[in-house]
Amino acid sequence: MIWGKIISFTDNGAKIAQKIVDLMPNDKIEIYRRSIDASLDNTSLKRMVQQAMVDCKLIIFVGATGIAVRAIAPYLQGKTYDPAVLVIDEQGKFVISLLSGHLGNANDLAKMIANKLNALPVITTATDARGVFAVDTWAKNNKCAVIEPDRIKYISGALLKGENIGLKSDFSGVRPINMVNFAENGFVVALNANENPFKNTLHLIPKILHIGIGCRKNTSLDNISKAIKIALDKYSIDIRAVCSIASIDIKQNEAGILAFCRENNLPFKTFTADELNSLDGEFTKSEFVRKTVNVDNVCERSAVLSAKNHDLICKKLSYSGVTVAIAREKWEMKF
Repeated sequence: MIWGKIISFTDNGAKIAQKIVDLMPNDKIEIYRRSIDASLDNTSLKRMVQQAMVDCKLIIFVGATGIAVRAIAPYLQGKTYDPAVLVIDEQGKFVISLLSGHLGNANDLAKMIANKLNALPVITTATDARGVFAVDTWAKNNKCAVIEPDRIKYISGALLKGENIGLKSDFSGVRPINMVNFAENGFVVALNANENPFKNTLHLIPKILHIGIGCRKNTSLDNISKAIKIALDKYSIDIRAVCSIASIDIKQNEAGILAFCRENNLPFKTFTADELNSLDGEFTKSEFVRKTVNVDNVCERSAVLSAKNHDLICKKLSYSGVTVAIAREKWEMKF
């Protein structure tokens, strides 16, 4: 996947585009210099942008804002789907955060690039302009999934009016004084979206859970999915709280696990038997598993190791040849 694309339309714009790539050498960024690359003469800007809106996390237009607006308009999907879009004039004087300023990180990218180019960042989101807490930025910075992005407006609107907002959390952390227990608009920080304590409730789910899994060879995706669902449902956990799947290295090519990870956009980590055995603690032991893979327990040890040796909140559960355990990494609210 290409991380970003830069589209320029003039010779000077192409120079600005190259400067940006030089500033971000570790990122996978492609440049489309329509003024000097002959191969792009017959390339449709519409098709190029349509694909980029799906494939990329960042699109930068070096040119007029109007061109950028008309190019992206037909393909906008919503706050949680749209990539960051920036516009830079061809003289490199202004860097405009045009789309996905918070969740897509466009505002911070605009400031960073402007600083490097000695340009002026143009940020128009109201919370940033007024220096007000932005709940979507906070969610992104704290590894939280935003469940109802359309409700962000209630939180931001209340804060811009100078009102208090509600906060209910299952996690520790010192809250700002304008976040209270009772309010019309508020947000909940939990591992599920079950509670609605406010008239307009926004749910934020920290992505901090690691699922360890063991299974027989060639176990179906259906059985793996059902086993994981049973474990999540037992503890009232939303799948969006999961940030990784883990197992022993001999399962690294297990088709059912890989398919589940693809379906849920989750990384799959594997560990050697020695790494799993290195963990101290009480685990549900199985002599059969030990004889088979030289580890007394795969799912619990994998989950804990993936979570950097933190809490095991769901010990081994079994379903149709699949074992599942869940560990939670250390996390607290920080404002």
